[in-house]
Amino acid sequence: MTTARHLATLDLLRARAFPARPERSEFRDSGPGFHIGELATSEEFWEDDGTGRALAEEQYEAERDGLSVLLTARWGPPSELSLHSVLERSMDGEDIPEPWATLSCHVPDLRLWRADGHWVGLGVSQWDKELPFQLLALVTTVDPP
Repeated sequence: MTTARHLATLDLLRARAFPARPERSEFRDSGPGFHIGELATSEEFWEDDGTGRALAEEQYEAERDGLSVLLTARWGPPSELSLHSVLERSMDGEDIPEPWATLSCHVPDLRLWRADGHWVGLGVSQWDKELPFQLLALVTTVDPP
């Protein structure tokens, strides 16, 4: 995927209406007040000795950083949001709203912009060390917890 395609996908997510109930497509999870779009996905790492995983992580963080530069030109500098404490609060029994509860399980931090009444975010996801990295885009009206 190219940077232009990532930006086009993000703009489509911003323009799309939020569904009344959670729904999933091949490249998008949505629910009341949010869309999470998959911009890119790496290979899995079941047979990896750790080197491929490290390179993929570096690549996906670089892609996030590159997109962040372009979005900063649009909307100014992002906020940095660590989701570690959100995950801890969720595990302690606090009711965390979506999309934040799910994101905190696999995205350690987000770059967030406030644009046209929405939060727009970029993050790198990995559910477990053998599973692929994903570059994710977030569009939500739900304030961060």
